[in-house]
Amino acid sequence: MFGIRGLDGFGLVHAGFGVAALVFGAAVISQPKGTLTHRRIGQAYVVSMLLLNATALAIYDLYGHFGPFHVASFTSLATIIAGFLPAFLRRPETSWPALHATFMCWSYVGLVAAFISEIAVRVPGMRFSPAVVGATVIVVAFGALAIHTKVPKIAADVMKRSQF
Repeated sequence: MFGIRGLDGFGLVHAGFGVAALVFGAAVISQPKGTLTHRRIGQAYVVSMLLLNATALAIYDLYGHFGPFHVASFTSLATIIAGFLPAFLRRPETSWPALHATFMCWSYVGLVAAFISEIAVRVPGMRFSPAVVGATVIVVAFGALAIHTKVPKIAADVMKRSQF
């Protein structure tokens, strides 16, 4: 479809959930934390990520069997759950904002790494494995730096102004 290898109708649905998750993730990151808008956009992000990963687990075009990208989908699901539960339960009481922010940010870093990897493998002359590994390493390095430097302050600010 559209001349893109591997993009059939189901792949297009999967890509649509990916684009939605990218947009909702960017929006939630840019919003003030703890607001109703942050929560609603965050819920849309979680739903789009769940649907993205569910569709990913049903795609076998690349290897014909369960492969490394299915493992990445389970890892993504784990970060979504690990980020959602502390915010939903407001537990542990003193550190849930940091846990929530850290895992949700890692979820978004993984999503961006997958997106950049998908673009990299489409570059003419680029070999598949080096494109995926290179893109992933670069995005994860920048993501780790941002998470390490920004999340603790943001989480502390949320705890200061919250009535939880």
